[in-house]
Amino acid sequence: MHIQEAFNLIRDDILRVEAEFKKNLDSDVYLIKKVGEYILTSGGKRLRPLVLLLSSRLCGYGGSIHIPMSVVVEFIHTATLLHDDVVDNADLRRGNASANSLWGNGSSVLVGDYLLSKAFYLAVKQGDMRILQILSDTTTRMAEGEVLQLIKHSDIETTEEEYLNVITNKTAVLFSASCRIPAILAGMDTEREEALAGYGMELGIAYQLMDDCLDYTSKDECLGKTIGNDLREGKVTMPLIKACRDATPGEREIMREAIEADDVDRERLEEVLAIIKKYGGIEYTTAFAKERIEKAKKYLDPFDPDTERASLAAVADYVIERTS
Repeated sequence: MHIQEAFNLIRDDILRVEAEFKKNLDSDVYLIKKVGEYILTSGGKRLRPLVLLLSSRLCGYGGSIHIPMSVVVEFIHTATLLHDDVVDNADLRRGNASANSLWGNGSSVLVGDYLLSKAFYLAVKQGDMRILQILSDTTTRMAEGEVLQLIKHSDIETTEEEYLNVITNKTAVLFSASCRIPAILAGMDTEREEALAGYGMELGIAYQLMDDCLDYTSKDECLGKTIGNDLREGKVTMPLIKACRDATPGEREIMREAIEADDVDRERLEEVLAIIKKYGGIEYTTAFAKERIEKAKKYLDPFDPDTERASLAAVADYVIERTS
């Protein structure tokens, strides 16, 4: 199955989710509505709602709570994007001007806070304490991941284990929660609930690893941000970690100077890219991501081999195949 076929399965639900986005951004405070709608309509892939809706189908869930829950996970994700761009001093987000570059850091932080608050308001309305507990744990871990990333800023000595810890908390836990929530709504047994949560966790780790690769390999117009942006922002990601591990002292010094610099010009970026290429940093990271995707698909084994399971496998394959 292709990723577009997976989207087609839940087209009506996606439309309902989009309508709920607009409804829940209808604030009397103009700036909240303006910034929220801007970031939510600026080309996001909606992967977290997608896996939540597809997981709901896989679990045979027949209710309607999966719609507001999809809004919850996307609002949480969007809030972190707003906060991330402030921390990173980012000018672009998905190929467009970032919210903080248009409305300022204060507005971005406060609208991000609003979206987090709104997400929990919607979750509380559903009245399921287990789901609230999972969302609370998830957002706590996401915040920990952000702080861990900040601590490792421009640290060329970052290890693979440390980086995996960052992306597991920062990115993967929300994917995992997005897959676990439908299992709870549908009353799945513990084995299948944990299987879906495991699928989401591996999917999220692989997604971030491929993002790391795309930052160094994608065309600017495809990625929607400047190539080498992670390097410029002092983010030590997996391709760089692999290269640093194998590089000569002189090459390590080149990478150290680049990651610690206030600005990285094209010449220095090309030097770093050449070192990453020399030591197979992209290939290593891609292979690592593929392993996680195979683990993700293996987690689907407790479910019947039907269209719904195939759709989640297609999402997993898309994470590896995507170019933006």
